[in-house]
Amino acid sequence: MERKNIRILVECAIMVSLATVLSMIKVYEAPLGGSVTLLSMLPIIVISFRWGVPAGVGSAFVYSVIQLLFGLNTFAYVVTPAGIIGAILLDYIVPFTVLGLAGIFYKSGVDRKKALISIFAGTFLVLLLRFISHVIIGGVVWYEITKQNNWNDYVHQYSKWIYSLLYNITYMGPEAALTLLASPIILKLKDLFKH
Repeated sequence: MERKNIRILVECAIMVSLATVLSMIKVYEAPLGGSVTLLSMLPIIVISFRWGVPAGVGSAFVYSVIQLLFGLNTFAYVVTPAGIIGAILLDYIVPFTVLGLAGIFYKSGVDRKKALISIFAGTFLVLLLRFISHVIIGGVVWYEITKQNNWNDYVHQYSKWIYSLLYNITYMGPEAALTLLASPIILKLKDLFKH
């Protein structure tokens, strides 16, 4: 049992490292934060399917802290303590930690079709939860900062929720589409090595 736990820990560390490296390979970078990466969420999602939700959430939390550390420069624009706490939680901790929930629908031993359906469903769910988290913080914190600093014209044309929805879909839409398209590979990766 101890050997299996060490194996899980090592695999999780490798996948978090891989996700971090992939997050640095940006296909598109939104002007005020957020980017389309080279499938950076996929390694975290694989952990959840391979070793279960607890290992997935634990790894995803570590990944969220790493992403937070890489994004510390964005907090220079947030002027209130509540805004900083909100941005930490809803821009980093929550949206990246929910990736670990991807395996919630998966049951081992089912046929390929059911496995694929559970992979699509779990992947879609976590992508949606991440998107919702970014939209909430965009409407609550970033909309006002963008408006006050006059960073773009669109912020004056839409309500905070429509603006946040539109802004976040510019990078989360393609990021989610790429991840969903690549998600069938999870079926192969989750069983790459025998348990």
